Amino acid sequence: MTAVRRPSGRPADAMRVVSLETGVNKYAEGACLARFGDTHVLCTATVESRVPSWMKGSGRGWVTAEYGMLPRSTDERTDREAARGRQGGRTLEIQRLIGRALRAVTRLEALGEVQIKLDCDVLQADGGTRTAAITGGYVALAQACRHLQAIKAITEWPLTDHVAAVSCGLYRGMAVTDLDYAEDSTADADANFVMTGAGALVEVQATAEGATFSETELMQLLALARKATGELVEAQRRAIG
Repeated sequence: MTAVRRPSGRPADAMRVVSLETGVNKYAEGACLARFGDTHVLCTATVESRVPSWMKGSGRGWVTAEYGMLPRSTDERTDREAARGRQGGRTLEIQRLIGRALRAVTRLEALGEVQIKLDCDVLQADGGTRTAAITGGYVALAQACRHLQAIKAITEWPLTDHVAAVSCGLYRGMAVTDLDYAEDSTADADANFVMTGAGALVEVQATAEGATFSETELMQLLALARKATGELVEAQRRAIG
């Protein structure tokens, strides 16, 4: 039987080349250009001295996110959602996921009544844009928290752990890590795993695409995700310094 070969030639447990570049925006309180192979997402963090109206007087801060794809982030131009007059369901789902992931490792009471808003803009898409946004978004968030410490706006470090995300899936019956578009578009099943530095699960999104999958296969994907998110957390540590 011929062994299954990934389109990229990567081993099953190998991620694409990952880069988390900081210092890419001179205005934002935090910024990171996250590259997962040919997927590039610019993540910027903005500190605002106000919280949503429903949180006023609570003494707690807030972390939220917005997500968008630039018109030529894919092989064909797509209109900006602002031009259409509304955000699509996919966009809303992804930006809520990013916000949930970052809040999972943030002590909101330590922020005081401050909001940190993450803007995650996809410059180029080749699969895994949401996982790159979460991983790079954490780096930008940590930088924004350092800024708040530097100006003495907070007295306690608000982040309890790292958080990173990776996609895994079943490609031609083989469990693989970090799907690019060629794999994602033809996968039998795909899953996005959001995990903390300590290995705790924040969120799992798993879907059968071409065929159902077993609990054993799900555990294979989880094992791949644990290895990959461990590598991503190390990359975050190096980027943050």
